[in-house]
Amino acid sequence: MKTSKPHHIGTLSPEMALLGLLYDRPGHGYDLHRKVNIDLGQVWHLSQSQAYAILKRLEGRGDISVEEILQEKLPPRQLLQMTIQGRQRFLDWLETPSGGSTRAIRMEFVTRLYFMQQYFPERLGSAFGRQRQEAETHIQRLEKSRLSLSAEQLYNRMSLDLRVAQLKTVLEWLDECEKHF
Repeated sequence: MKTSKPHHIGTLSPEMALLGLLYDRPGHGYDLHRKVNIDLGQVWHLSQSQAYAILKRLEGRGDISVEEILQEKLPPRQLLQMTIQGRQRFLDWLETPSGGSTRAIRMEFVTRLYFMQQYFPERLGSAFGRQRQEAETHIQRLEKSRLSLSAEQLYNRMSLDLRVAQLKTVLEWLDECEKHF
């Protein structure tokens, strides 16, 4: 059995967007939330309470550590920092294609590009290549599935046709986007 390369499967979350902002420097939750909304607000819709819940989850998982900074007459501020484990998890994620879901490509791949541009611009070409290959592989799988459908399976065929058309559009989009880098 052929194993495919890892890619994101599951619920899409701005978790890596928040974690990635801590890659090169510590930060505060409010500032991270603000940065995601300013730089990636059309990619991720993130409320402040969601951001804090995700940061708490990252802390619980051991991806970030928290240092309390005392303030006079105010509650302590929390300075968040990426741990070695979090750094490795982020770097692994950065190199993983987003699979063949157009939603995952729109959200995760764009987020990966954002961080690649900042931290590893020399890797942008390979990121586009990996995502392009992933989309082409999914198109081939979908087209193979389509061939196995009977004539009576109209709605399944329509669904597969739409998914193939979307991924072909994604391939064109990838080519167009890569020109900007």
